[in-house]
Amino acid sequence: MSDQLRAPFGTFPVVRAALEACDELAAPVADALKNWEAAGSVLYVDTDPEKADTAVFCEAYDAPPECSANCVVVAAKRGGEVTLAACLVLATTRLDVNQVVRRHLGARKASFAPMDTAVAGTGMEYGGITPVGLPAAWPLLIDEAVAAAPHVLVGSGLRRGKLILPGPALAQLPGAEVLPGLAA
Repeated sequence: MSDQLRAPFGTFPVVRAALEACDELAAPVADALKNWEAAGSVLYVDTDPEKADTAVFCEAYDAPPECSANCVVVAAKRGGEVTLAACLVLATTRLDVNQVVRRHLGARKASFAPMDTAVAGTGMEYGGITPVGLPAAWPLLIDEAVAAAPHVLVGSGLRRGKLILPGPALAQLPGAEVLPGLAA
């Protein structure tokens, strides 16, 4: 079929415009897409939730790991105050929580947020947390390599399914800041 959508990479059994797949997404993700001007460039790929972890996913769907990005929720502490933030880095890199994130957020200490905190704060499933649909008050720190990628694969808010979108579109999300050296 010539009118069927194709993903820019990988082998996926189902590829749809994300706006046509809102019933397959976590509620905050679907709501955010409906109000985001870049939503027309976002694809949804249906995938097996048992294969959601990055290495397994990339092998199962022939997706290059350098096209996959992980959204990590971080808890930054200063005094008695905790700030939650999300960080988006390529799956082939490692987030610099202790230096870059901590300093950028003005925290004394920064660490990965506990799973229950991340899930409750985002309204998304662990293993499917995505930068699309995060709480508006949260900073979204994006590594410059992610923002420069022609297309990147991120979660859909659920373990089933992923979103594929242009890297530069991520910088248009609420609270987004592109940072050099966020990951190494």
